[in-house]
Amino acid sequence: MAKKINIKKKTFWKRIRFKYKLSFVNESTLEEVWSFRMSQLSAFITFLLIAFALIAVTALVIIKTPIRNYLPGYLDVEVRNTIIMNSLRADSLEMALNRQSRYLANVSAILTGTMTVDSIRQSDSIAFMTANYDIPRTENEERFAATFEEEEKYMLTTSSPNTGATESIFFYKPVNGVISSHYDFEKRHWGVDLVAGTKESVLATLDGIVVYTGYDQDYGNVITLQHKNGFVSIYKHNEVLLKNTGDQVIAGEAIALVGNTGELSTGPHLHFELWYKGGSINPEEYITF
Repeated sequence: MAKKINIKKKTFWKRIRFKYKLSFVNESTLEEVWSFRMSQLSAFITFLLIAFALIAVTALVIIKTPIRNYLPGYLDVEVRNTIIMNSLRADSLEMALNRQSRYLANVSAILTGTMTVDSIRQSDSIAFMTANYDIPRTENEERFAATFEEEEKYMLTTSSPNTGATESIFFYKPVNGVISSHYDFEKRHWGVDLVAGTKESVLATLDGIVVYTGYDQDYGNVITLQHKNGFVSIYKHNEVLLKNTGDQVIAGEAIALVGNTGELSTGPHLHFELWYKGGSINPEEYITF
């Protein structure tokens, strides 16, 4: 029985591998023009290769040409994906417009003096910790302050229209430097220029919150602080900004480093401006440089 099975297997493989000859003969001369040999196995493999090639070409044509849009269900999926992507883009644009509107409203409130310190939203409320603004004075400072207040009490020439606003307020000098350009309202020079060494610390003149940090083509790296009682201080031409928008700072704390950035800068210096309720004021009237 086993011999019969083996004989059948051998006969099967011999039969499918047996080659047949196909000839093309000239009818007039009976001359063989062209011929080729092929077995059943070769014919089957050739058929499979041709079928695979036809399927691949058909799939490629459907994928790469607009014919795919005529397939049932394909266009619906493509349109659905397009609608979803457009909806996501619209939501992103709406969020960006809302952020820009809030930013412009905050800037307008700062310049007009209508924004108070308590109304400013902290950028990181979790990490925020209440700062201690009580800076202790030494005995020499206490004696000097008492003597100065006693001497100035009867000097009427030192009074100013903003005495109530600056009462009991001590302004820190933003940087140790020499004034190279004074405040000039007519020339629209809204602050003082203080020449100082490169990368010297720039200090916050009052307690407050950082409401703006950024780069300006004319003034370089700029940082703006909002203070109590309607004061705003601006520091321009910095080399490096040490604080971010929303940070709360203490008077005398380093917020930047002196630099020479911006097209209007002619050397390492700090351009310092002081604003009160939307109007610029002369910093030299409040700070001894």
